[in-house]
Amino acid sequence: MLENSSGQTGVPSIDCVRDHGALSIGLARSAADLQDAQRLRFAVFAEELGANLAPSVAAIDQDEFDLYCDHLLVRVRQTGQVIGTYRILPPHRRDQIGRLYSESEFDLSALEDLRPSLIEVGRSCVHSEHRSGAAILLLWAGLAQYMRKGRYRHLIGCASAHLTDGGAQAAGLRDRLQPYLSDAAHRVLPHMPFPHDRIARPENVEIPPLIKGYLRLGAKVCGEPAWDPDFNSADFLMWLSLEDLHPKYARHFDLLAVQGETATV
Repeated sequence: MLENSSGQTGVPSIDCVRDHGALSIGLARSAADLQDAQRLRFAVFAEELGANLAPSVAAIDQDEFDLYCDHLLVRVRQTGQVIGTYRILPPHRRDQIGRLYSESEFDLSALEDLRPSLIEVGRSCVHSEHRSGAAILLLWAGLAQYMRKGRYRHLIGCASAHLTDGGAQAAGLRDRLQPYLSDAAHRVLPHMPFPHDRIARPENVEIPPLIKGYLRLGAKVCGEPAWDPDFNSADFLMWLSLEDLHPKYARHFDLLAVQGETATV
């Protein structure tokens, strides 16, 4: 766990996790660990997906939230290469920085009642050669254990649909996600709505792996997507509440957390 700019560290920690002996997961503990995550983010977001990130001689993606967040890292055990990452902003760190990252895209007034036990996650990415599922499962295992140890009940985060095809997949995805909308009281408003109504829908719509993971655990979509021109994406605000999980989802989430506690490297 990194020390932030206020000299404080986050409360929950997670043990290392093993998946078939090939991959491990843990929290970043040093500046070097954080830079490993930032390099992967730059490679995926800027070099692969064409995001308009701040210029970086070191080829890293960084912003002011990084020092306030905990960072999950999935590594290849044999080489130490970071091939997956997720950053987490817990409530006490949110109070220090004064806002959530997603507030730059959405009016989150409707979620005010969740804030005391809410974590925000973001900047999720997996290396292009490791998207078969194991790395994503490990990231979810890490999140499950983090929530369990910190006794957090709610998780929100932006899940992106990239617009490299002109937005057709994102528009179709918006339609497919309508059955998963949250209750009206917890709908958020995008500051810059994604203009889906002007885009023709494709015949086949693929749900991105991250959003599939959210939905399998019982997460809800908190309204219409926002358009993020810097990342060239349509962003859906996802909300996972442990209070409302269907029993089968609750068991699955608990199993992920137990996997995080009992596996060793």
